[in-house]
Amino acid sequence: MAEKPIITKFEFTEFEYTLQDMTRDYNGFNLVYEKGSTLTMKQSVMQVHTSMGITGELLSAMPHTLPILAPYLIGKNALERERIYQDTKRALRQQARMGIAQVDIALWDIAGKYYNAPIWELLGGHIRPLPCYASTPHGDHNGGLDCPEAYADFAEQCLEMGYPAFKIHGWGQSLVDLEIANIHAVGKRVGGKMDLMLDPACELETFGDTVKVGWACDEERFFWLEDPYKDGGISQFAHRKLRQIIKTPLLQTEHVRTLEPHVDFALADATDYLRGDIGYDGITGVMKLAHAAEGLGLDIEMHGPGPAQRHVMTSLRNTNYYEMGLVHPKCEGTVSNVAYTNYEDGLHAVDDKGCVYAPTGPGLGVELNWDYIRAHQTGHFVIA
Repeated sequence: MAEKPIITKFEFTEFEYTLQDMTRDYNGFNLVYEKGSTLTMKQSVMQVHTSMGITGELLSAMPHTLPILAPYLIGKNALERERIYQDTKRALRQQARMGIAQVDIALWDIAGKYYNAPIWELLGGHIRPLPCYASTPHGDHNGGLDCPEAYADFAEQCLEMGYPAFKIHGWGQSLVDLEIANIHAVGKRVGGKMDLMLDPACELETFGDTVKVGWACDEERFFWLEDPYKDGGISQFAHRKLRQIIKTPLLQTEHVRTLEPHVDFALADATDYLRGDIGYDGITGVMKLAHAAEGLGLDIEMHGPGPAQRHVMTSLRNTNYYEMGLVHPKCEGTVSNVAYTNYEDGLHAVDDKGCVYAPTGPGLGVELNWDYIRAHQTGHFVIA
């Protein structure tokens, strides 16, 4: 019997990097443009070491639940992803199941390296172009994406670059009239030439605000409306009612966790597309959700960019767009590639048809820039 990779320890290396011309908005949560500002960000590399010397690696903050999981995980066969997923899902039922994803992605990276194959190949996928939508940061009042004309100009720029779709993150504080004007400005400029989406990120204050914004999306034939108002994106009843009032398809479930609540949302007629978030549910969890969605005849859309998202999308039929974000016309937005040597996201990372491709190396197929990471290291932690 071939030797198996047994988990021996977890290692975290924290480092910092800088976003140029970015700041935080009115409540300190959303990132927005401000010329001349710099924003220091922190990120970590998580490494899962095994007895065979194969190490699973990904960019991730240390899950606060890892001290709970570590005694269970250490000594386990890293290839037993399903058993580990089910056990940790139960163990973290009172912890919002946070931490499942990071462990799961690292185990898939180990599996790919063990079998000398990219993750998409283990999932039964094949290399194909992944069409992208340009996903903007939130609107600002600082001379960036600060008015409907600026958004329309950027959408047109993205169209000329080859992007087949464009997603608006609008303004905070429920500026409904401005949101509606923005929908119409972008729709009139590029509608019919590219698919358009709107994600208020739960900023709209009331259900009534959402109905007004939804009617505007109807007029411009938006491809989807996502997480519009301050229920937090979790009320099945409210979103079912919204679907009865507006025509624009809804994209929900970014803010619910694991398979069953996602399926419940779909069966309640509370969404049209399902959102898959690999950063929360891992590759194992999102593949379960994708297949459940396929069984219902629905599409699943991945949240955010990243190598794992590309591997999963490459392995699915029922998905439409890769989220390239958050990108901006006047700066690099929230995208940083400093931690990689052979991988890139960002506004200009697409080909002339607005597509990207999954990495082809073993596992996640990306190489970390350890020279940069160690030069900017701010912390180090080991659990063994």
